[in-house]
Amino acid sequence: NKNISSTAPKQKMAIGDNAHRQLSQFQEEEWLFTSALFAVCLQGFSISQFAKLGQERKSAEVCPQSDSASPSRRPKSVYTPLEQQVIDLKQRHQDVLLAIECGYKYRFFGEDAEIAAKILSISCYSDHNFMTCCIPTHRLFVHVRRLVAHGYKVGVVKQTETSAIKASGSNKNALFTRELSALFTKSTLVGEDVNPVCRFEDIQQSCDDIGMDPPHSFLLCISENWDKQHKQLTVGLVAVQPSTGDVLLDSFYDSSSRSELETRVLKINPVEIIVPSDLSELTLKLLHTDDRARLETRDRALFEFATAMDTVTKFYTQSQDKGTSLSFESPVICCLGPLIQYLKEFSLERVLRSQCSFQRLLSNSEGMTLGAATLRNLEILRNSTDGAMKGSLLWVLDHTRTAFGRRLMRKWVSQPLMDPQSISDRLDAVQEALESDSVTLTSLKSLLWHLPDLERGICSIYHRKCSTQEFYLVTSALSKLGLRMEALLPAIQSQVTSPLLRSLLLDTPDLLTPAHHVVKVLSENAARLGNKTELFSDLSDFPLLQKRKEQIQEVLNEIQDHIHEVRVVLKNPSLCYKTVSGQEFLIEVKHSQLSSVPHDWQLSTIVRYHSPFLVAHYKKLQQLREQLQLDCQGAWISFLDAFGEHYHTIKRAISHLATMDCLFSLAEVAKQGNFCRPVVRSGEQQIMIRDGRHPIIDLLMGEQNQYVPNDTKLQGDGRRVMIITGPNMGGKSSYIRQVALICIMAQMGSYVPASEAQLGLLDGIYTRMGASDSIYSGRSTFMQELSEASDIIFHATERSMVILDELGRGTSTHDGMAIAYATLEYFITQVKSFTLFVTHYLLLSELERLHPQHVFNCHMAFLLNEPDFITFLYQLIGGAAERSYGLNVARLADIPDSILQRAAHKARELENKVHNKRYDNHWHSCSSFAIQKGQEWEPHLLYSISNGIFCKICLCCLLN
Repeated sequence: NKNISSTAPKQKMAIGDNAHRQLSQFQEEEWLFTSALFAVCLQGFSISQFAKLGQERKSAEVCPQSDSASPSRRPKSVYTPLEQQVIDLKQRHQDVLLAIECGYKYRFFGEDAEIAAKILSISCYSDHNFMTCCIPTHRLFVHVRRLVAHGYKVGVVKQTETSAIKASGSNKNALFTRELSALFTKSTLVGEDVNPVCRFEDIQQSCDDIGMDPPHSFLLCISENWDKQHKQLTVGLVAVQPSTGDVLLDSFYDSSSRSELETRVLKINPVEIIVPSDLSELTLKLLHTDDRARLETRDRALFEFATAMDTVTKFYTQSQDKGTSLSFESPVICCLGPLIQYLKEFSLERVLRSQCSFQRLLSNSEGMTLGAATLRNLEILRNSTDGAMKGSLLWVLDHTRTAFGRRLMRKWVSQPLMDPQSISDRLDAVQEALESDSVTLTSLKSLLWHLPDLERGICSIYHRKCSTQEFYLVTSALSKLGLRMEALLPAIQSQVTSPLLRSLLLDTPDLLTPAHHVVKVLSENAARLGNKTELFSDLSDFPLLQKRKEQIQEVLNEIQDHIHEVRVVLKNPSLCYKTVSGQEFLIEVKHSQLSSVPHDWQLSTIVRYHSPFLVAHYKKLQQLREQLQLDCQGAWISFLDAFGEHYHTIKRAISHLATMDCLFSLAEVAKQGNFCRPVVRSGEQQIMIRDGRHPIIDLLMGEQNQYVPNDTKLQGDGRRVMIITGPNMGGKSSYIRQVALICIMAQMGSYVPASEAQLGLLDGIYTRMGASDSIYSGRSTFMQELSEASDIIFHATERSMVILDELGRGTSTHDGMAIAYATLEYFITQVKSFTLFVTHYLLLSELERLHPQHVFNCHMAFLLNEPDFITFLYQLIGGAAERSYGLNVARLADIPDSILQRAAHKARELENKVHNKRYDNHWHSCSSFAIQKGQEWEPHLLYSISNGIFCKICLCCLLN
């Protein structure tokens, strides 16, 4: 007792000290947390510091310093099994945001969680050693698209084991294995995890920002090689759109301005670009100008010809088309190799296997050349204000009804045709669609409404990544479309006369035949619900599934037979199995019958049981069901493979549908805009337009009908150069854009906004307009201006149209005027192209006198109401304008009156100074001439014509 009494206070004190230490530790941790939070507020530290702080504390608590007296004692791991699995996955995929499946949700960990939480606006909290956040499984596609839209590469990690099969295995107590099942970037949004084709109706208004896929989602790979001997830069590129299967390739020489590459990048409009690690700084600067595209940098060794050729050879050796790689140029090979390796990471390389999908990006023999500057200046694809589609030529012409038609229309607009027969065929088709009263064409137009994106859908099937919902939606739409078009065949043969329309309509039904069979094989309800176990209505082609279902049915029959035994034991002839919260085959017993329940039955709830027989058979049933799921997934992949053999056939049919959609769109635009059919001839060099209108401005003005039409008359062997002067804001730039856009529309096979148009074929349109610098490229405004002019000089031909708007204004008046004069004279005498030259340098108007057969002056008409106040008439008339009336624009811009008055006074002062100087110079020269000739000369004989000083005697003036 003495010993106990003596030790008790010590034990009590020890317990108290321990509690005091724990309390002190808690207070310290709380103080540290508060201090860290305060520091975050002040300095903006990352949330991950809290995770690291907690990890260090837990490491100190869980893993104390090992005692030398017990060296065999192993420290406990800092991380949980799930966290260790996350660490292993992250080490293998360091540049990927990982969404990891954990039961009914996907979780992000560590820094990934902080990034995801910020972008997705969800809470992020600390769990053990990591910060974490989670999203529900049924919203995965919404959140993945949001993360990808911000430029991240997102990986989806799924559990590769099922619970019932795992429970019967040797590792039943281990953690579920998880592996990366899919990767997504901006260009690789393919697969049921991210495809909203059947699930967009579930999206709430809060998720509107994910939107639909952009019309184009190209992945572009670029390689470049500098030839030191010839001092030439060779650029190769391959662009692939995994979601549609389109593949574009090209190789070309480029200059230091990278204008050729810029043109191709603008036309492709990629969302992701693969580049080598040693890419030149000039090219990188060009690619960085568009921050919407994600840059993926890869090891330069992958772009070397030997490595790339080895990759390409191995890849195509495995395909049926074994000679594909031999038809590619070296720069293309250097891009194709890294691209194949990159797409293999996403399991999307299959689109590169068939060479029939490959197209040349630019071909002078097939399409008109429209450079990057032309696409921007003429606002062909996007307006120059905010970069949106509205206000562009594409916006005017795109009345398509389908997503695949919209993509084709963009291609038509950016690459007009050069073949007269192809242009004529399109115009014939548009004319018939516009003028025909046939009910057949009206029915065909209605078939295109409300179609899903068949092109993306069929490609998703080809990748074996589509859901059952998407597959049934696409194939049923194709089947119905084919049957309806087949029913219209007699009417098409008798009523449609256009060769292009007729061939498209007659070929399409046969190409859609493969879709009819697969729709009959599938169960519609199971497909819409995503139930792969009941997907196939006929299992004769799937013996394994049939066997598995028979095994399941056998177990179910045994379980149903067991109910008779249970009824006897419990003396309840009406007893039936119950299902509660997904738990099947429960035996529900009333409290009054509890005494009759055998002791070896398992209690499920208070009054629900599983007999030993049910426990064993239910476990077997769950295993068979999970195995059936795995077998159905394998059968589904095989089924997609079999249907994928018809991919190129159905893709051709969809291409026909897209062409029809574009033709109907052009007909609708022509009808609404009161356009005329142009006459395009290859043997004549002329641009004859009567009452031409600017297509974009004309549409933006709506029904006000205030746009003033203008005529254009240019002849290759006659007057082919227009020098356009006139007041600021008089409509000069709108006029020259109007002429160029009408030519583009005509060569793409569209009607044009005019009452009459006769045009020769143009091989390209080149523009130099506006004033803008390129600071990122290290170019001043004037340098940018002259670089664009230099590209035009080297590329334009006598079959081109050249538009130069105020060339030379970026430097001093004399230098700018000299450069403008010399450049225009070069185009007149050397290039001999159709040239529209807008200028405020009135000296250039004298070129009409020097080259009267090829040059003529004109200006935009106006009314002079009072000094420096004019009314614009927007009508093009002959002759050069005397002044530019810049003060009028200053008044319209609300410049203060005091400044305007001072500017007007200074303008008169400068004009008088120049006038007097010219008078004095002429006075001396003319008096000297008169003295030499022995003639009498008087100053009053001088008079002013168009700001120039002339006299009646001077021989020079008479010649002028």
